[in-house]
Amino acid sequence: MTDATQRFTLRQKITMMVNRYELRALGEDGVEGPLIAMAQQKRMAFKEQVTFYSDEARTQPVFAFKARQRMDLGGTYDVTDAQGAVIGEFRKDFGKSLLRSTWHLSTPDGLAAIGQERSQGVAIARRVISLIGELPIFLRFHFDFTATDGQIILTSERQRSLRDRYELTVPVLDNGWQLDWRVAAAMAVALDALQAR
Repeated sequence: MTDATQRFTLRQKITMMVNRYELRALGEDGVEGPLIAMAQQKRMAFKEQVTFYSDEARTQPVFAFKARQRMDLGGTYDVTDAQGAVIGEFRKDFGKSLLRSTWHLSTPDGLAAIGQERSQGVAIARRVISLIGELPIFLRFHFDFTATDGQIILTSERQRSLRDRYELTVPVLDNGWQLDWRVAAAMAVALDALQAR
């Protein structure tokens, strides 16, 4: 646990066979720090799995998330540490996501949170525009994850850029608790990779 709000940037790099994401700490001055983790997702994989590495050469895995079952629309994804221990889980709520993307996030220490697109208007506009083609860059969407007591535990905000770039904020709650940054990073990548952003 830390005693300060953590901020990160998450950038997507598009390649032929995989989606790659770079996670970097974001300083109070808005300057990005060194690479913290590099994530990789194989395209067209039936069983979704994304592994996060500590280096660009992808030699040292540090955490991952993976679907429990294949081809399950309401599937649960486990977030695991480098040794394979579960440190969190998330799943999409497909019923509520018809009009506004909604996710359930939990951790072994008892946290239960719900994440939704911040703006209902943007959510509806995205759905209408996606029927026509690619989403325009100006249509930015943000997610807020809120615990049962109403406190925000994670925000993911898409930034104005040609490539997918997000700013993540992981605040310290009133009781001093803070979401594990690895679970936050896994959830943020899932918001992009699993929803075809």
